[in-house]
Amino acid sequence: METEKRVVGVKQSRKAIREGRARRVLLASDADPAITGPIAAECAAAGIPVEENWTLAQLGRACGIAVGAAVAAVLGETV
Repeated sequence: METEKRVVGVKQSRKAIREGRARRVLLASDADPAITGPIAAECAAAGIPVEENWTLAQLGRACGIAVGAAVAAVLGETV
């Protein structure tokens, strides 16, 4: 994931989903479902694949931040 463009966090990921920039979304399986549930629903509506095989700590490390992350979006090219 180091070479891919991405955004981290609920607000930035939701914005990328709504703008059609998100190619896939990564959700932490141990995050609060009140946070990840609405994101997963938006992805399903937009046809964006979701990966949920991360923990908060793993996703934070993969994104290069020192704290856990509940949501991250891998960005693609805008159309």
